[in-house]
Amino acid sequence: MGGLSKTKASDPAAHGYEFGGPVGALGAALGLPVACYAFTFICNDISGCPVPSTLSPSTLSTSTLAKEVGWPKEGVLGLFSFSVTAWLLAYYGFSLLLRAFLPGTQCEGTDLNGGGKLGYKLNSFNASVVILAIAGAGTATHGADFILWTFIYDNYLHLLSSSMLISYVIATFVYIKSFSVKSGNADKRALADGGQSGNMLYDWFIGRELNPRSTLPIIGEIDIKEWCELCPGFLGWILLDLAFIARQYRTFGYVSDSIVLVTIFQAVYVFDAQWMEPAILTTIDITTDGFGFMLAFGDLVWLPFTYSLQAKYLSVYPYQLGVTGIAGVLAVQATGYYIFRAANNEKNRFRTNPKDPRVAHLQFIETKTGSKLLTSGWWGIARHINYLGDWIMSWSFVLPTGFAGYIVEHSAPLGRGNFLSTTEVVSGSAKGWGMIITYFYIFYFAILLIHRETRDEAKCSRKYGKDWEEYKRRVPSRIIPGIY
Repeated sequence: MGGLSKTKASDPAAHGYEFGGPVGALGAALGLPVACYAFTFICNDISGCPVPSTLSPSTLSTSTLAKEVGWPKEGVLGLFSFSVTAWLLAYYGFSLLLRAFLPGTQCEGTDLNGGGKLGYKLNSFNASVVILAIAGAGTATHGADFILWTFIYDNYLHLLSSSMLISYVIATFVYIKSFSVKSGNADKRALADGGQSGNMLYDWFIGRELNPRSTLPIIGEIDIKEWCELCPGFLGWILLDLAFIARQYRTFGYVSDSIVLVTIFQAVYVFDAQWMEPAILTTIDITTDGFGFMLAFGDLVWLPFTYSLQAKYLSVYPYQLGVTGIAGVLAVQATGYYIFRAANNEKNRFRTNPKDPRVAHLQFIETKTGSKLLTSGWWGIARHINYLGDWIMSWSFVLPTGFAGYIVEHSAPLGRGNFLSTTEVVSGSAKGWGMIITYFYIFYFAILLIHRETRDEAKCSRKYGKDWEEYKRRVPSRIIPGIY
């Protein structure tokens, strides 16, 4: 939905429960970590993707599965490492220091329900440039053996666990802190309408405070939600991809076109979002959703570790696309990116300056709340046309893995770590079955976008009433023109 919005106070009780309410919140809080571990263990560099026992259920046993997935000898305790957690926290701290001391764009958010706007200093792109420059210098000196890349790959499981722990801590911290929000406070702190159900578990999950901020020594004030959205996890996604490229080179002596393409596409997605960082201030994540476990886990765990599954897969099985394959995937990416960026640029320009010559000709409906809803241009094609571009781009992330699946054949006992010279990776009977892992993203992303679109529709229906019904009549398609 594109347009110029003027936020009005709304009734928290009108929101009701989302994501299945308290039961869904409990399921997500317990199930999402299990899913992340499942992806890590079932598709690995030890036995295959998926592990051989899953292809022959009759041979499945606890001892065999534990060996094939590389389950730690220490059991659950082996999932964690204090030293790795300390290094991950150091990365977070460095990111915060860059946010504080690097130059950035000073912006204001949208109108708050209680009046006024929050100020933001946005420099996630600059921070990423600094961190990648350091990584680039280290790679130029030490090649694929640069300690950053070996540390990430060798400690992947511990990094995953530490990220989970941090997300739980942050979610709990902002939930407790939200009870200090007072009506009419000078700091413009506000509670999210959807996070005041009164159910502790649900409010912790969905986010009780709208834009929690914290003041840290030396660093100063940080908007926790905005920083988590575009800084540590977002760049972490690309650092994981690069670590997987380095691992592929160390193992095979070359880098496949498929992993390069995946990493470039995903890097473009990340750096485009960071370059256009002010645009995030008009998204539902910032303007409407509270910050709780849902966003903390999504930003710091789910996004970097599940969105990088394709590069992780290709680091073990270096599939080659060839010229034709590259051209096909490029066409998909270019189409999706054009729709996504053109639509979002049009919306952002109209919201910030409706008299901009590039959008001044667009038609719109002016609602009783004072908002303007675009009915021509990209947003006249479908009410959430940007989601279509986003989903098309997601295909370019998974297609380079081909008919995924591999088996690691050993002439020596299984063990975690670098491959022995007698190890061979073949598609074998696993061919196609690995797509459950590498193509998971497009199905998950489709569900995510449809759910987000449904939430947008419900919010707009509450906000605009009959004007929204008229808007739907003029723009009948939701995401896919003429289909959905």
